[in-house]
Amino acid sequence: MHAGNGQLHQIDKSRQLQRQLYLAAKKCRERRFHALYDRIFRPDVLWRAWQEVKANGGSAGVDGVSLEEVERQGVAPFLEVIAADLKAGRYQPQPVLRVYIPKPDGRQRPLGIPTVRDRIVQQACRIVIEPVFEANFQNQSYGFRPRRSAAQAVRAVDKVLLRGGWIVDADIQGYFDAIDHDLLHIGEPASE
Repeated sequence: MHAGNGQLHQIDKSRQLQRQLYLAAKKCRERRFHALYDRIFRPDVLWRAWQEVKANGGSAGVDGVSLEEVERQGVAPFLEVIAADLKAGRYQPQPVLRVYIPKPDGRQRPLGIPTVRDRIVQQACRIVIEPVFEANFQNQSYGFRPRRSAAQAVRAVDKVLLRGGWIVDADIQGYFDAIDHDLLHIGEPASE
């Protein structure tokens, strides 16, 4: 299914909003954005969020509503209900469906599956706030950023190593369980 001209116009409007937010944040690093909530339930933002959620695929959440069910019932009315709930302040996220994915070592990795409705709202939030944060990220940051990839990060690391620089790799999960706690106290005066 291809997007029609109206749908492309909606996406263009959401990208224009992102550009305006990015430029405002870039212009003044100290600026605080206190009123972004009303941007989340704009029709163009919700339509784009739906398109992105649909493109990502995924299973139904705890409510059992799949992407296909939303399309059968009608995307526009589905998004209108979300917008009305957000606007009225009565939107409530649903619990996340917990499933377990087997890992190669025999353990299981927990995976949370939000409802389609919640994924759309999450994407709408990302669409609105991402440009504000993106404007202030350092160029050497790669994690979870638009138009950035792990391959680009690896190339940047290679350049640093070729120049004789240092690279520190840290895995946050289990960090405080695994680190040598005596090393954390180097340079600190001994407690008496």
